[in-house]
Amino acid sequence: MEKITDNVRFVQDNHSRSAFGVLRGLHFQTSPHPQGKLVRATVGRVFDVAVDIRPESKTYGEWVGEELSAENCKQLWIPAGFAHGFVVLSETAEVQYKTTDFWAAQCERCIRWDDPSIGIEWPIDFEPITSPKDAIGLSLHDAVFGTQETTPKRVAA
Repeated sequence: MEKITDNVRFVQDNHSRSAFGVLRGLHFQTSPHPQGKLVRATVGRVFDVAVDIRPESKTYGEWVGEELSAENCKQLWIPAGFAHGFVVLSETAEVQYKTTDFWAAQCERCIRWDDPSIGIEWPIDFEPITSPKDAIGLSLHDAVFGTQETTPKRVAA
């Protein structure tokens, strides 16, 4: 992973609250609004993941994961060009993150959390709870090189 450099400028702060077993992601934004994110958990525990989605990178498709919690005070810097997701490991968790660009719905993409081409080793032994948007995530290849429909075809009951 990279370190934050002097030229990083944060423009938006986000705060999400989720219950045990909720998995969010893997999200990213395409050009012209790619986002870098500085992520931390201020309540509870999450397993946070970043996936390199830069096709020209030697580490394209590789992932890193880190447990973030209110207790360990760790933060994860996710540069633009990486997808991001997390799963909640505690009863509840609050995740806060700063972004280097504003949310742009037309640029938002989602990769399946369980894409076998990435092979993320989520530290869970249960089927996670996903949003309708995350339930229709695409493969790494299709999300990076194709288009993403943002309206779910099927909503879980």
